[in-house]
Amino acid sequence: MNVKSLLVTGALASGMVAGFVTGAFALDYRKADVAQLQGLDKITARISTFEVPVGQSVNFGSLTIKVDACYRTPPEERPESAGFLEIIDHRSEDKTDVEVFDGWMFASTPGLSALEHPVYDVWVKECLNAGDEAPSGDDAMPPENNG
Repeated sequence: MNVKSLLVTGALASGMVAGFVTGAFALDYRKADVAQLQGLDKITARISTFEVPVGQSVNFGSLTIKVDACYRTPPEERPESAGFLEIIDHRSEDKTDVEVFDGWMFASTPGLSALEHPVYDVWVKECLNAGDEAPSGDDAMPPENNG
């Protein structure tokens, strides 16, 4: 085999491997009705879990969190949820509204696309449908909902 045919063979082989790997890890996302979020108040160290229907907003401290979309994988695949969030901070010191986050958050990798805020952390826990079981306990109480 000469060098040229060796390079062509290598390129074809790596292309097939890349195609196989990409297809093997592609997830089948399906729409969900509700995003289950968690928020951490860094001052009080209190974690709140709340559910927000897609298209609606919720207040968490000085933040307003709007869920624009929520998707999850089916049960037979690797569990993953992704939500598209818009987060606005209503700052009291200068009475301005500042968009602090606008994008996708993934439940399995919250650090990949995270809210950077000095007081609050917010992340997607999972995406649910109307028939799914709600969490139990005190932390299942949602903050004030705004539709």
